[in-house]
Amino acid sequence: MSQSNQETVCPQFDLMQELGDCHVSVGNYHQASRHYERAASLEPDAPGPYVGLGVIALQNNRLEDADIAFRVACRLDPASSRAHAGLAMVAQRMGRTKEAFDCYLKSLEHDTNNLTALLGLFQTSCEMGSFAEVIHYLKIYLRMHPDDTAVMFTLAALHMRDGSLEQAKALLLQVVHLDPNNKDAVNVLEEVEHTLNRQSDSAAASRLACCMASEHWAAMQS
Repeated sequence: MSQSNQETVCPQFDLMQELGDCHVSVGNYHQASRHYERAASLEPDAPGPYVGLGVIALQNNRLEDADIAFRVACRLDPASSRAHAGLAMVAQRMGRTKEAFDCYLKSLEHDTNNLTALLGLFQTSCEMGSFAEVIHYLKIYLRMHPDDTAVMFTLAALHMRDGSLEQAKALLLQVVHLDPNNKDAVNVLEEVEHTLNRQSDSAAASRLACCMASEHWAAMQS
């Protein structure tokens, strides 16, 4: 919705939208639908009511209805992060992982603070075995929420998966500092440090072997 449209939205529309959101939050979907439909009749070009109707359809597993509602919202506002995340969730439920992945990415392009899209991107990344994009957006999210230990732990796990153990260790140290009772983080940190120590010992042994081989070769040449 354009800025000019936003400025002329009537107060009754805002009330209907807010009432719909409130009813959705407590699972009263029938009342929520009535308020969203009323809001849509008051402001036909507003994407919010259609996002709400899409959420209700998704909760009731009416995936085709949800898909239609989210697509209407995207048409009305192509920059709606919530609408793109909704389409992603529909695609994910239908087993269309690549489509869901792309929609979650588009959602995060419009709002890097959308935690639902971030979680969805993580899930689809795990299914596809592709982690570069989700690591990028997790880092952006952490810059805005530096104390979010759950996201921090997830990012550490992804760094472990791609072999970036030093980065994983740094994140896990932060998690333990912020949440000393996080046993999972403590255990994984110990595992990472043990692996790093083994790698260090292995590298030192390799350097020693090279030195000894060089000395042996030099002795043979003398």
